Order: sequence, then C-alpha cells, then structure tokens
Amino acid sequence: MRVIVFIKRGALLMKRLMTGNEAIAEAAIRAGCRYFFAYPITPQNEIPEYMALHLPEHGGVFLQAESEIAAINMVYGAAGAGARVMTSSSSPGISLKMEGISYIAAAELPCVIVNVMRGGPGLGGIQPSQSDYFQAVKGGGHGDYRLLVLAPASVQEAAGLTAEAFVLADYYRNPVLILADGIIGQMMEPVTFEDIKPGENIAKPWATTGARGREPNIINSLYLDPEELEEHNRKLFRKYEEMKESEQRAELYRMEDAELVLVAYGTTARIAMTAVDMAREKGLKAGLVRPISLFPFPERIIRSTIRQSSAYLAVEMSMGQMVEDLRLAVNGERPVYFYGRTGGVVPTAEEILERIEILAGGYEGCA
Repeated sequence: MRVIVFIKRGALLMKRLMTGNEAIAEAAIRAGCRYFFAYPITPQNEIPEYMALHLPEHGGVFLQAESEIAAINMVYGAAGAGARVMTSSSSPGISLKMEGISYIAAAELPCVIVNVMRGGPGLGGIQPSQSDYFQAVKGGGHGDYRLLVLAPASVQEAAGLTAEAFVLADYYRNPVLILADGIIGQMMEPVTFEDIKPGENIAKPWATTGARGREPNIINSLYLDPEELEEHNRKLFRKYEEMKESEQRAELYRMEDAELVLVAYGTTARIAMTAVDMAREKGLKAGLVRPISLFPFPERIIRSTIRQSSAYLAVEMSMGQMVEDLRLAVNGERPVYFYGRTGGVVPTAEEILERIEILAGGYEGCA
C-alpha cells in the first residue's frame, strides 16, 4: 500500500493507494465496526484479510467462521446485542447467507453486508459481474423484506458508502448491502479517509445487552398468529416506503440536453461515461444516469429526465436485471433498450458507443 501526498488549499492531503476491498475494510473500522464475521471467497478475500490484521488493533473481533451460514448467524447475534457488525462475501457465498439475512431483516437488526460480485449462476467464475442485482434488491431470501442497497463506482465511493451504511443501518434498523462488482473490489485507486467518522451514536434500547435492572428484550422473527405476522410485515413495509422517500440517489452525467439516456451502475457506469464522451464527440446527445441506490431505485430521478429524453439504454454486466426497474420507472413513456455482457466479460466503451449510434439512427434492434 502506497501513500500519496496531495496539496489542497495549502494543506497536506494524505491519500492512500488501496484496493476497493481494503478501502471498504478500513472505512468500516473507522465507522465504528468492531465485529466482523466471514468466510473466504474470491474476489473479496482482501476484506477479511485486512480485518484480521487491523480490527484487533482497535479492540475489535475478527472471526473466520466455519461457513457462510455460520458467519451470518454470528452477525445476527452481534447485531442483536447492539454492536456495529459487518460481513462480506461474493455471490454464491451471499446465497448461502440468505436465510440469515431474512432473519436479520425480519428482526429489524442493523448490520452491513458487502457483496463483491462474481459471475454465476452456481459457482460460475471469479471474474466481475453484476448478475446479483435481483438477489440484492428484490430480497433474495424468503418472505417479504428489503435491504437498503448501495452501489459504489470508485474506491473512494466504496469507502464513503461503507461508512454511511453503518449510520443508515442504525437509523432504519435494517441491513444495508454494499453491492460492488469484482473490479471495484480489486482495482487500486487513491483514497482518503479524512471525512469518514463513526457518525451519530443512535441509542439502541431494544438491544439484548443484559436485563439487569430492566425487563428483558426479546429479538425474534417468529410470529405464530397470522394477523400479528401480517401487521409486522406492514410495519416493515412502512419503513421501506420511508427509504423510498428519503434515500433515492443517483449521479447525472452530461444530462443537460441529453436525448439518449444511458443508465448504468458500478464499474459499468464508468465505462458508459467514456462512451457518452465518445458519442458527444460525434455530435450525439447522450447522457448518463448512474444509480447509487439500487434499493430504493432512483425512480424520481429517472422520471425527471423523461421529458427531455427520446430513449433509454440500460447497460449492465448481466443478462438484464436492473433494466426491469428502469422499465418500471419509465412506465412505457419512452422506449427502454438493453445491452449487457455476462459471465465475467466486461463491456467496452466502443461496444456501448456502437449501440448509441444504432439507436441514434432510429434502429430498434438492440432492445
């Protein structure tokens, strides 16, 4: 790890050259995470490696569990005791955690989960992918529940969103998922941690911290009375509606007069930005909306662009998942097209530019 020194307004600004995985781990520690439970899987192994080395230096506990299932249930226990806790994995490992994630969401416990995506389905490969979108935003486990899902597009943003995830998890009493593709996890970029703090210390009177002097707290996701379970689900969905109202996030790029709007997240959005620049050089009015929150999907921001747009092009490292939420947001008012590569193949800016040119020419064959 290299240290880079920048001059900013007469002051020294220290930046560290780190992988996305390392930056996520460092940001979590600075945000007050003191418990980390995980099991190794490529391409996120640098997160537990970094935690094993540095979390004990801050009085924290690192434990490599015997399986992903064990790890997520350890998270359940630590979160129930009111601790700031995190786990990380990649694609098939997250699949194994899904039962525990459903329990944690139902019990309204705050925690942070990191998925550094690889190709699938099944064991797939170890190359980057974005094919876990459905699993992340639709609730990959059983029952009616949602995770708050944030998608970084740089190492710096991965660090910032990880720190913010702990604050959001505490505020909503809900798991927050950082959804990064394998490139974000493995690439190295300069990152600073000057603005990363633990954030507001939210009281947790519900935590199981010992019942001396008070009535015992009970954390549970089992409701044998159907009407009681229904009311619990309604309570959860009122919280998810609050997330939809308050947490929709996206970045707009060259959207001032854009007619063809690209929509992409994570690494794919960075490639799409280059394609937009290339299209602009050819006189094509392309722009980009980059979702940062995947749940809630930035529907309001998408809809604010409809009046100026002629069409939308979703670009993903998948066979087409986010595009479904984009179509719901556009609601048939404009055509929505899709371009994707999968299995660990990364789309190029030239490929995306070709689709932009096809659509600009009025050909609709790439839907």
